Amino acid sequence: MIRKIQSLLQALFMGVEGLFNAAFGDRINPFYHLGAITFFLFWMVGASGLYLYVFFETGITDAYTSVVALTTHQWWLGGIMRSLHRYCSDAMVLTMALHMLRYFAFNLYRGFRWFSWVTGVLLIWMVYASGINGFMLPWDQLAQYVTVTSFEWLDWLPIFSGTLMRNFLYSAHVGDRFFTLLSFMHLGLPLVVLMVMWIHVQRVPKARTTPPRPIIIGLMLTLLVLSLVAPVHSQGDVSDLARAVTSIRPDWFYMVIFPLLTEISLGRIWIAVVGATVILLLLPWWPPQFRHGEKHSYPVMVHGMDGSTARFSVREGETILDAGLREGFALPYECRNGGCGLCMCSVEQGELEHRPYQRSVLPEEQRLRGKALMCCALPRSEVVIEVEGFSGGTAAAAMVHTATVTGMERLTDDVMRLLLQLPQGQVLDFVAGQYIDILLDDGQRRAFSFANRPDGSDLIELHVRLVPDGRFTPHVFNAMKTGDVIRFEGPRGQFVLHDSPHPILFIAGATGFAPIKSIVEDAFARGVQRPMRLYWGVRQRKDLYMLDLCLQWQSEHPNFTVVPVLSAPSADDAWTGRTGLVHTAMMADFPDLSGHQVYLCGSVKMVETAVPAFISRGLDENSCFSDAFLNAAASGTVPAIVPG
Repeated sequence: MIRKIQSLLQALFMGVEGLFNAAFGDRINPFYHLGAITFFLFWMVGASGLYLYVFFETGITDAYTSVVALTTHQWWLGGIMRSLHRYCSDAMVLTMALHMLRYFAFNLYRGFRWFSWVTGVLLIWMVYASGINGFMLPWDQLAQYVTVTSFEWLDWLPIFSGTLMRNFLYSAHVGDRFFTLLSFMHLGLPLVVLMVMWIHVQRVPKARTTPPRPIIIGLMLTLLVLSLVAPVHSQGDVSDLARAVTSIRPDWFYMVIFPLLTEISLGRIWIAVVGATVILLLLPWWPPQFRHGEKHSYPVMVHGMDGSTARFSVREGETILDAGLREGFALPYECRNGGCGLCMCSVEQGELEHRPYQRSVLPEEQRLRGKALMCCALPRSEVVIEVEGFSGGTAAAAMVHTATVTGMERLTDDVMRLLLQLPQGQVLDFVAGQYIDILLDDGQRRAFSFANRPDGSDLIELHVRLVPDGRFTPHVFNAMKTGDVIRFEGPRGQFVLHDSPHPILFIAGATGFAPIKSIVEDAFARGVQRPMRLYWGVRQRKDLYMLDLCLQWQSEHPNFTVVPVLSAPSADDAWTGRTGLVHTAMMADFPDLSGHQVYLCGSVKMVETAVPAFISRGLDENSCFSDAFLNAAASGTVPAIVPG
């Protein structure tokens, strides 16, 4: 029964997450950041609550009037803060529930994950207790209903035996000390919640507690608009225990069981709540699994393009990515949920089981060719994988570099040649064809290939293509100036020239020319004599932003040829050269690709279309090397170069 429910929920989550990926991109899909969003909402609740507490009077006669005055006389800030406090609290309950439901759906609560699951169950009840306590403070009719009903429910327990309700027989029985106690609880409970939240994430390697900046901005704007459109007000007059509350509008995020307390016996409600809690707490061990001997662990060896290796053990039920991060290795990742593809690897040896993932990220054809997602891969034997950009270092050792912008040249309307200079005395050791990850203020990364060869200088050349709705490239074109400082990590990537006696065919789409420029110039400098032929595909003649350089190479090096291809030439181009798709033009010249090496760099669509076509023409899979890039806002196959 549990398996059927999980399968249904998995299909639901994967479908919804796929839609969000298509709409917003995998980097800012909120379903991949539910835990981090919960942390952010907690800080929002705390900040707004502290502001409200400054103006809140804890006296029995002043609580109601102080809250009303805050909402009406100071609506422009106090009223907004009160509404934000309420809506952020509701949103926190929603994200916590979705976070827990997702972990249940994908069976991520068993084995070593029991600790995170159990602390998560405790957190939910702590958040509920803190929220219900908050509804008592305004001392309006809703507060009276919540307070009386809550204490009546607690009074059912033998430990109290009716003593609590005696304080609510008459209004005179409720004094200032009672409100002081409620206020103290509303300050103390969130501190306990924060402590348990911190404990909760300690077992999760590299757990993120801050969502991406676009999600933060979107959440804040949404909650602010909601606070302005539907402001929160006190319900009814000041509380009067001499009169029963007959009409309220409960908050269904926190008070879902309150209507039941007046319809069902209190004992049955206690049995249902305690029973459900116990079931949730015991879920990691149900159904019980009786095993003999020690639990399985699987050795994994990871190696990078430069020959560096790392070895670690993966616990049963643990993904390769989680195990590697737990051991401190600097493995590439982003969403950790099979939605972005940044953690893609090549399986060279061993058996893997895959958890559910977005099929657009890892098509079946690639999976059958030995590709896998480390965030979803569960070893079932000793495993050897190759990871793009892995250098064998630990995450702590992943060095962040700085460089100064020393040159900016517009090669076309939407391509900028960017020159970066390292600090004096520093040289970046990279291999031609690799890339760097530029770090944005919110922690996001944008990858750009080296366009210069590794000549031992302190300069880095990048070709930046404008993505109008991107996070980084509009800044390059509209605001960046010489002297600006850029932070980046790298070098990374394995799109490099491999030793072979075979002729080389390069296929570049648009700014996919950059890494190929780096490789070709390095090959010339090293005296490589193998035949090299470059097919450069763009839309119009103006997009061939360095064709003159390619023609110069062709005139100076007998082993190099360039073939420009336009897919949509304009009438003004007066183009008499090759047209159509660039990979089609190459196959027209080479109907049999056996005995060649092919290096392909361009859009994901281009790579996904061209690679199978090349293989069908006799190209050995081990002689085909590709690097795909896509806009940061898009979803899809693994992006090695993300130019947004």
